[in-house]
Amino acid sequence: MMSDRLHKKSGEVASPDFLSSDRLTQRKDFLRIAHAQRIHSTSFVLQSRDRKDDAPMRIGFTCSKKVGNAVARNKAKRRLREIARLIMPHNGQAGHDYVLIGRANVTAKTNFAAMQAELSVALQKLQTKP
Repeated sequence: MMSDRLHKKSGEVASPDFLSSDRLTQRKDFLRIAHAQRIHSTSFVLQSRDRKDDAPMRIGFTCSKKVGNAVARNKAKRRLREIARLIMPHNGQAGHDYVLIGRANVTAKTNFAAMQAELSVALQKLQTKP
């Protein structure tokens, strides 16, 4: 179940990974979100869709072949998963679906703290949009 992993720098107990039920895995879910709100940041694109229910938020991650070979895409997705794990429980909204899309030559190389700040700002922008 939940392990008591410590955050490397702050010493806080890290939150558990997203459960499989909280992950977007089906193509139809990604396509629904593709037509919803999106926020572009330097290192990723954040898409959001309100499902109009009170179920827990769900999140998906994707990187196209423009990001690079399989090693580069997987590294980018690992970084996106980690910033989502740290930021989404505090700033995400229940009843929403989110997709983080990696960007070519940027997601795998951007400073991790900067990516965390970008995700927080992007989520705040989504919450203030009508």
